Amino acid sequence: LFFEHSLAYLKQGGQSTNGNPKNKCPLTKIPTHIAGMDEILEGGIPKNRTTIISGGPGCGKSIFGLEFLYLGAKAGQPGIFVTFEERAEAVKQNALTMGWHIDALEEQNLLFIMEANLDPKTLISGDFTLQGLFSIIEGKARMMNCNRIVVDAVDILLRMYNDYNRERTEYYALHDWFSKRKITTLMTVKSAQDHGQAERYEFLDFMADCVIHLDQRVKDQISTRRIRITKYRGSSFGRNEYPYVITESGLSIIPISTTGLRHKPLGDVVSSGNKRLDSILGGGYRRSSCVLIAGITGAGKTTLASTFIQSASQRDEKVLFIGFEESEEAIVTNMLSPGIDLRPAIERDKLRYLTALPEAMGSEEHLMRAINNIRSFQPDHIVLDAISACDRMGSRQTAFEFLIRLLNFCKENDVTCFLLNQTTQSMDIHQISGMEISSMVDTALFLGMVEVGGEINRMLLVLKSRGLSHSNQYREYMITNKGIELMDIYVGEGGVLTGAARQEQEAKEAANQRMREHQILKKKHELSHKEAAKQAKLAALQAEIDMNKAELEALMEEENIWHHGREIRGHLRGKSKDNNISISDDGRF
Repeated sequence: LFFEHSLAYLKQGGQSTNGNPKNKCPLTKIPTHIAGMDEILEGGIPKNRTTIISGGPGCGKSIFGLEFLYLGAKAGQPGIFVTFEERAEAVKQNALTMGWHIDALEEQNLLFIMEANLDPKTLISGDFTLQGLFSIIEGKARMMNCNRIVVDAVDILLRMYNDYNRERTEYYALHDWFSKRKITTLMTVKSAQDHGQAERYEFLDFMADCVIHLDQRVKDQISTRRIRITKYRGSSFGRNEYPYVITESGLSIIPISTTGLRHKPLGDVVSSGNKRLDSILGGGYRRSSCVLIAGITGAGKTTLASTFIQSASQRDEKVLFIGFEESEEAIVTNMLSPGIDLRPAIERDKLRYLTALPEAMGSEEHLMRAINNIRSFQPDHIVLDAISACDRMGSRQTAFEFLIRLLNFCKENDVTCFLLNQTTQSMDIHQISGMEISSMVDTALFLGMVEVGGEINRMLLVLKSRGLSHSNQYREYMITNKGIELMDIYVGEGGVLTGAARQEQEAKEAANQRMREHQILKKKHELSHKEAAKQAKLAALQAEIDMNKAELEALMEEENIWHHGREIRGHLRGKSKDNNISISDDGRF
């Protein structure tokens, strides 16, 4: 029987044979409107149910709850914020730091801050219950026609009982009261630092329908925040940890899409700003692509990227330069040496710089800062200099997550992304990205240096260029006061030579060529002389032949005259016709 049921289950494509998937009713959800949160929750928190927000101090639990109510109130959905820890005035002042004007919404009866904090010295005993609190909340909710309530720091209230069993009983009552009235409830609770305290309040997670855990951790002196959904009854959700930041406007979560890749296809080809480089690339760079430029320090990565920036600004395209190693003033000044003036692009607001040291903040702050600037500036291209500095944000995994999320965001929003990477070896092309992101790179340029004859020369190689027919040859290049100058292809014998070695070899080849040309010319002259001598000999021989022919003709003429005279004399002397006298070959009659 088990085998038959299993076989039927497989025939149905893994779906139960007892129910029809078409009859499933999806869970009703309420969007939080918090940036990135609804994508992880696949729509929002459960409607008319309880959601727990847990986390340690400074994680943003209160901000999460208040932002949920504030954004809902702005959309016309009233809400009540019940605080057991802070004064209402303090909550409003904190909200103002993020631009949330609570007083204006209170006047419209869309948001209300309810103080429910108790004196820490208060000791609850006897038959005290939460019914009085329930009555106050219910009365205010009816007056506002409110269906959204946030209970901030519910653990503060429960601890007043100083009795584990009583705490569980009162929380059950609180949960049951909200559930019966079909109120969408969000409760914040602190995560205990020690294991004993964690076990004391773990029952809260079991009773809630959705549990969201906020975490703040410090590694290598870098603080990072992560959010994770640990439970969601009746709904699927993003199960990974996701970085988030508390910005000047509220919470921002940066998830990678869990519903599938939404990258835009590569666009048309745009010029790199260098005609010879365009021909090597097969036309230029593709829009919405990821371009990696790798090389050791001094190879000209920033110069090559700035060449494109100048060309893009001349096409009225916007570029955002994200720098982790140099300031804006230093970059603009340094680019004047190779003849690249970026000041006009800055003045026309076609170029903006976003610079900061990697250690200045966590990777999620860097990421959110970059994404917010991309959203506000709306650039066509971004330049990240350099991805090798991202390791200093915390760890290699942190740097990898930063790059993956930034690339994912750029590819979803039609933004061309230029990544500059500083390699450790001058001619190592195997790990040019250094972050295992090569699969997301569409065009890869390697800038190397070779030492020949006591000098350093630069070499460029196009490793890949998706969708374009590119060169597979190393090309020597120079950084001059007129930008990057790519040399002609070396077509001499042997391998590729650069610099003085190339000049010396080309000089030798030029000398050999001149010698061959001289020998060819000499041989041509010799042949010409011999041809002339031949013609002279032929002319002399022909003259001799002509003279002999003339002599022969004269002799034959004399012979004819002689025979003719003989005939005349015979007739005159009466020679008989029958008297035939012949002359033999030897002259005898």
